[in-house]
Amino acid sequence: MSCLTTEDTRVKRLDVEALRALCTIADQGGITRAAEVLSLSQSAVSHKIKRLEASIGCQLLTRRAGAPLLSDDGEQLLTYARRICMLHDEAVQSLSKMPLSGRIRLGMTEDITSSDLSRMLGRFTRRHPEVAVRTNVRQSLVLQRELETGKIDIALMQLFAEDVQQTDTVLFRDSLHWVKSVDTEVNFNSCVPFLAYDDDCFYKNWALELAEVPAPGLETVLQCASSAGIASAVRAGLGVALLPGRYLTDEMQIIDEQFPETAELAYVLRVGEKSRSTPVLSLAREISNGVNLHAVLQVA
Repeated sequence: MSCLTTEDTRVKRLDVEALRALCTIADQGGITRAAEVLSLSQSAVSHKIKRLEASIGCQLLTRRAGAPLLSDDGEQLLTYARRICMLHDEAVQSLSKMPLSGRIRLGMTEDITSSDLSRMLGRFTRRHPEVAVRTNVRQSLVLQRELETGKIDIALMQLFAEDVQQTDTVLFRDSLHWVKSVDTEVNFNSCVPFLAYDDDCFYKNWALELAEVPAPGLETVLQCASSAGIASAVRAGLGVALLPGRYLTDEMQIIDEQFPETAELAYVLRVGEKSRSTPVLSLAREISNGVNLHAVLQVA
């Protein structure tokens, strides 16, 4: 942000509760609903924001009908505000002696249902027996929708690296490749048989809708939600597929040069904007720390 001078930064401080109010206004779409969530009056929330604006010398809310809720400076500060509030809550919890309790709704893709993660979840539930963790396995696009609607609290999922958000925790990265069986010859003069994930797979949708595949194009001959199922079909010679590097074997041949260039994959941990409870943040930190310790999550 351009609002503060070097001299200002030595004397100005950001109030955590004012930053929390800014985050809640952004999440709830306005001061009225934010006040309800924070159990404060509207005037109290407005006062926090005005004090914050005065402190840093920026207008954070547009306050104009039909305009975006946050100003450009407000949007920029929002990114930092979310991170500061999360770190603040993490520090408070780390010093607290009170036992955790509550419920966490966790969503993950098949790729991340690994033995490493199972050990992390087991360790967390043993340390916090009063926290109930409910886990569902879904495709990444489904998990993103469920986060946005508040159906889950945490998602562990794949994205194209270019779609990673600033508040995401990147667990690890992988490459994405066009592959076939080493024993299969592909006739590129006719439609190439394509082994596809289901309709909720983002790189399947990219391949069929956005990628400029050379004519005559792809023809879906198999659709399967499981990476293990797609890999098995590739080895059997049923067609061409897009697979993450972690699923490639000696029985497969990479044929990237015949197709549009693929983007890097990122496996991320994302916490829902409305799911910032202490148990949720504690589990997110446990998973992030566990992955950092072991470098990557190994496929079971």
